[in-house]
Amino acid sequence: MNARIAIASVLVILQEALQALGTPLNHWTQAICIVYLGATLAVRFWAHPRPQGCTFDALWVLTIGVDVMAFSLLNFFQASALNYTPLFALPVLLASVLGPIVLAFGTAASVTLLLLADAAWRSVPSGGEVNAALLQAALSGSGFFLVALLANQLAMRLAREEKLTRESQSAARMQIQVNELVVATLAEGVLVMDGNGFVRSANPAARRLLAAQETSYPAPFRLAAHTAWQPLVELMQHTFAQHSVQESNINLVHSGLSTRRLQVRSRLTDSRDGSHESLCVMFLEDLREMEARVRIEKLAAMGRMSTAVAHEIRNPLAAITQANALLEEDLQAADQRQLTDIVGQNAKRLAKIVDEILDISRAQQEIPAPQTTSLRLDEAVMRIANDWVRQNAVNGQLRICTDCENTEVGFDDDHLRRLMLNLLDNALRYTSGATQGLEVSTQLVAPGQARLAFWSDGQTLEESVQAHLFEPFFSSESRSTGLGLYICRELCERYGAQIGYQRVLREHVQGNEFFVMFRPDLERRRTELSSMASVLV
Repeated sequence: MNARIAIASVLVILQEALQALGTPLNHWTQAICIVYLGATLAVRFWAHPRPQGCTFDALWVLTIGVDVMAFSLLNFFQASALNYTPLFALPVLLASVLGPIVLAFGTAASVTLLLLADAAWRSVPSGGEVNAALLQAALSGSGFFLVALLANQLAMRLAREEKLTRESQSAARMQIQVNELVVATLAEGVLVMDGNGFVRSANPAARRLLAAQETSYPAPFRLAAHTAWQPLVELMQHTFAQHSVQESNINLVHSGLSTRRLQVRSRLTDSRDGSHESLCVMFLEDLREMEARVRIEKLAAMGRMSTAVAHEIRNPLAAITQANALLEEDLQAADQRQLTDIVGQNAKRLAKIVDEILDISRAQQEIPAPQTTSLRLDEAVMRIANDWVRQNAVNGQLRICTDCENTEVGFDDDHLRRLMLNLLDNALRYTSGATQGLEVSTQLVAPGQARLAFWSDGQTLEESVQAHLFEPFFSSESRSTGLGLYICRELCERYGAQIGYQRVLREHVQGNEFFVMFRPDLERRRTELSSMASVLV
């Protein structure tokens, strides 16, 4: 469309220049050029034809028809030696590029017929050679047919390539988004660096592993900016120097903070044609998390094996216990009865260990859905705690403080008993034995949310012990299975509660506290909020 405007402008300027030079012109020619310029401007700025396709568009046909008509009239009214025949190439190209091959050949055919008619019209009155004029017109028409064919084929090929390019670009953008999403959600840190040590890209996990505190490092940033990152810089330089995969365990030492141990693997990107620089891609992984995963896998395997062994032990152990009881009935000597007592005590201990191991699978299978059961916390805590005091004969040592009124929690009564007995036994094991050295308390920390705490005046737990408190088979005592706190955590997680440990000051005495945060009573909170809203209204 811009080319049509340019040609129309040139025609108008040419007519004015010829008139200024004194060449006699036909006023119809000037009028046709001016009208044609106006038509090209109108189509360019106000018309909105459909995109090219395999169907005819009336506006394209009209536009091509205007070109053919204008150039035909210029040929007919020409009063100078100017030859307007080459201008017919414009509508032929227009039809070939923007329309199907039928429109292109139709336009070439119409132009050829017009040229033949014009040649015949001019030759007859002048008495000239008709054959030569017709031959010239036929040759021009043949050229237009050839231009139409070639231009249409090139336009179709270009359209196909553009379509493939758009599809490829769309697929590439989608793949880039997928890659960015995958890299962003990786637990493993990913750094992309150039040879100058600038980090081009870093996923959130890498920023978290690099940061000394809650600090963000938007890419690009220089890796040598912090002295703590110097081991990464050295590994990057070694990777570029060796042009091979490197793997190393490094320590990031931030001043005033604990050392972060990382496993780092680095690789180089390969630019085969040499048009792009090679980049170093580093994969960072926290060694502590790796060791934790390995430990959890080992513990899970050990748990499965222990459960299988416990099932196998139960039957022989029951037989031993029964045989020992029968033997004890027939023995009269004190020393022999003492031996059977030792056998019975150790059999009970073995039975308790087996039950604790099997409690893990029971805790995972027998617990109903949390929303299907509930109980009043204060009543249940008072009942279970008093039963435990009678069974263990610890009158005066345990202090019970309840402050949850009629608050209900989503927990099964039997499982709450198991939870409390485990935590009370654990507190008694480490208490100093002083009067009121144990405490069980309940309180409301938020509307509808209760907290249950178990406090004892024991010594501070070591940090290494605190880090593994709720792991299975971990215990600081040699005669313990290390399953009590693990079962408590399993029970709490099944009911949506949270269990934790902290060092707390009670009555001017420092002690260890295990606490359970129950899941909020959503129905009660909704009722309270509704009542508050009604009061406000």
